[in-house]
Amino acid sequence: MLNLVLFGPPGAGKGTQAEFLIKSFGLIHLSTGDLLRSEISAGTKLGLEAKAFMDKG
Repeated sequence: MLNLVLFGPPGAGKGTQAEFLIKSFGLIHLSTGDLLRSEISAGTKLGLEAKAFMDKG
């Protein structure tokens, strides 16, 4: 199993690179930001905790 983690600030091209890797190697894209935003929208305990951290920057 191959695991890759892409780090970088907003606008660094993580999503662009992820799309390239998905198309080139058939990988699965898992975005922690998307997952956390979904939890925040759902109002879950995890989402509320994540929002507190995200609001601080």
